[in-house]
Order: sequence, then structure tokens, then C-alpha cells
Amino acid sequence: MLTYPLEQAGGMPLYEYLYDCIRRDILSGRLRAGEKLPSKRGLAAHLGISTITVEGAYGQLMAEGYCQSAPRRGFFVSAVQNPGIEKAQLLPEAKEEIQKVKPEWLADFATNSISPELFPFATWTRLLRRVVAEDAESLLVRSPGFGVLPLRQAIAEHLRSFRGLSVSAEQIVIGAGTEYLYNLLVQFLGRDKRFCVENPGYERVRKIYDACGADFVLADMDAQGVRLEELERLQAQILHISPSHHFPTGIIMPVSRRYELLGWAAARPERYIIEDDYDSEFRLTGRPIPTVMGIDVSDRVIYMNTFSKSLTPTIRISYMVLPEEIVKPFKEKLGFYSCTVSNFEQYTLAKFISEGYFEKHINRMRAYYRRKREHLLSLLKSSPAAGKMKVIEHGSGLHFLLRFDPSIPDDVLQKKFMAEKIYMKPLVDYYEGAPLHCRHTFILNYSGVCDEKLEEAVASISRVLMH
Repeated sequence: MLTYPLEQAGGMPLYEYLYDCIRRDILSGRLRAGEKLPSKRGLAAHLGISTITVEGAYGQLMAEGYCQSAPRRGFFVSAVQNPGIEKAQLLPEAKEEIQKVKPEWLADFATNSISPELFPFATWTRLLRRVVAEDAESLLVRSPGFGVLPLRQAIAEHLRSFRGLSVSAEQIVIGAGTEYLYNLLVQFLGRDKRFCVENPGYERVRKIYDACGADFVLADMDAQGVRLEELERLQAQILHISPSHHFPTGIIMPVSRRYELLGWAAARPERYIIEDDYDSEFRLTGRPIPTVMGIDVSDRVIYMNTFSKSLTPTIRISYMVLPEEIVKPFKEKLGFYSCTVSNFEQYTLAKFISEGYFEKHINRMRAYYRRKREHLLSLLKSSPAAGKMKVIEHGSGLHFLLRFDPSIPDDVLQKKFMAEKIYMKPLVDYYEGAPLHCRHTFILNYSGVCDEKLEEAVASISRVLMH
């Protein structure tokens, strides 16, 4: 007869504790498949509990498939595959493994991040409270597929004043990250279309198109960006570019090349340009570079941007601006999707933009990054190893390039940096193939490195180059 220490049930209902004990015996093999369980009355009398308690435990076991009943014969253990090691036993090992593969860097020049003190927590919290107090009813209404209207209106006004784009709220689509929006575009434009991505560029963009089953190709670049001859040779139909500040090279596409690409797009009805306006808010010298969409007269440009750079990478709010001519067909084809951003965040961000807090935040962050960039460049130029490296920068964005003494192979140099707790990625890692012209060139993304660590980080880089 089954015997269990019911006094150890604690605050757990008795039927639930009994169910758990029998379940464990089944999973451990103590109760084997086909074995008959005691009758409800017999087990109740043996354990000194009510029949209803046993009935509740058996009922839960049957509902989950651990046992089954046979009329007039009783209850029998079902054949359940033993999972071996339970999940609870795996968790400590998994946590330990994560800790092992995440080293502590003195300076991580490869990852985007933002210090907690730079995020406007007080303002954001105050606006969120206002949203809950003033817009409670709206918060519980399902968001339209394109996003809530106040946020799209706020973004349209921001684009007009900051980027010189005259667009309507109806053209704007809100989504949780640009990856989600790229997925929508592949579905809308068609997987049979040939998407063209810059080489070098973000590996994630290539992976997204590949995961979507899209036909995609890589176009090599010159000093002005993607070459028109490459597009024709590759028979591209959809071109994905970041013209105002290319990652990782930092290239700013001149207006002549922009008009060439617009002419290419206008030549065929199936051609479009996806303009990723990569960290456009952080051009640190001069005026912001005009968008390709802003000079497009043929309605062939789809504009993309995100708040991940300007606010925080974890906010996961991005948007795209569709050409007017495809707004209606886009809604007809994909309008059944729900917006993937919470109403709470959408309404809060709408107030943050429309009440001027976003502009103030951008101005403050631009000044902060300008000072940080100038400090880092000054440290590099005055370091003992200044003669062994060359800074390549265009006064824009949150990264620049460093070209080092060519006597050391990239992989060896990277390992030496890592030994000094400096994490940098070579430019060649962002290429498909191994072009010779970018060897010995590394990317410095300085946004996430603490100001207090910059001097020590440069000293570590110098030590590697001097030995």
C-alpha cells in the first residue's frame, strides 16, 4: 500500500500533495506502467484521510495522463516517458554556464548600451503615471495594427521638424524592433523578390532575410556606398541601405549616389529602397544628413528608424514610414496583425515626444557623446602608441574605426586585446568574404564604455601595440 508523510504537506492542499507524491513515484519508476493503484476508499482508509481527497488526487493524475481508470477494475499507471533530469536540476548548471561565457571587460567596444543615469527615468515614470490616470480607457483598447494614433502623430511631427520629412501618421507603422518590421516587409513585398544588403553590414540583417526565406544577395561597396553596377549585376529588386551613417564603415553616402539609386528604383515598379536611418540623431558635427526618402519623388523609399539608440536598446520600439502608394495594399495584406508594442509604452512615448522631452533628451545625449568622443580621440592621439594606429571617423554616430600596425594579424591582435580585457571586433568580421583592404582595422563603439574607464582602456590598447 502507498504510504506518504502527509504531515509534510505544509500549507499545500492534501489532495495536491498526494497527487505530487504519486506523480513523483510514477516518474521515478517506483510505480511502473500498468501497475494498479489502490482503490480510493482503500488508500483513504490507509492514510487516514477522506475519500474526496484521494478522488481529487486521482482526478488530477488522470487529467495529466499519469494514470487511467478502467470501469469496475480500478486505476492503473499510464506509460510515461521518464524525463531523466528534471528542469529544476538543470537551472543551476545553466546559470553557471551563462556566467562562464560572459567575461567582465574593462572596455567593451563592440556592444551598444546606455548607462542607467542617462535614461530619463523620472520623466518617463511621471508620464507613465499620467497615462494611467488620464488614458486608462484607451490603454485597454486593442491597438490598431499600425500602432496607436497619438504615437504615430508624434513621430510624424518629429520627422518633420528633425529630419525634414513631410509624412502623415497614416504612413507610419510601429513595431517591437526593426527585426519585426523587416519580417513584415518581406511578407508584403514577397519572398520571391531579390533583397540586396550592403557588404559589409549587420550580420543580423542578413540572418533576418535568410530566416524569412527571402532571396537575398550582398552588394560590395566603394567609398560612396553601394555601387549601381553591383545592383544591376546582382539583379536586385529591394535595396537595403544605411546611407546617412553606414555601419560599420561610417560612410556617408553623397547626394549624387543617392540620386543614382533613386533612379535605379524608379526604373522598375517592383523596386524599392529600404532606408535604415542608423543613429541619425547622433551626427556630432554639422546638420543632420537629409534622408533619401526626403528627396524621393517616385515613392520608392521605405524609411526605418528605432528608439533603441536614442533612448535605450531595451525599449524595443521601432517604426517605418511607408510610401503613400503602398499604405492601402499593406493594410489589406497585413492589417490583421496586432501591434507588437504595449499600449502603455506607446502612449507614454507619444507624450514624451509631443511634449518636447525627446528633443531635450537627444540634445543632452548628443552633447554627452560629443564630449565623450572628443575625450577618447584625444587620449588615442596622445597615447605612446599613436604612431601605430590611425583614426578613421566622419564626425557622425557612436562608433569610429581604428587602423593598427599591419605587422600583427587581426586574430592575434584581437586575442591580445582580450587578454587586456578590451573587447573590439575587426572590420573584416562584418564582411562576407575576406577583403584585403580592411585588414588591421577595428571598430570602436564607445557608447557603452564608462567615461572613467576610457583612459585605462587606451593605456591597455597602447600596451598591446607597443609590445
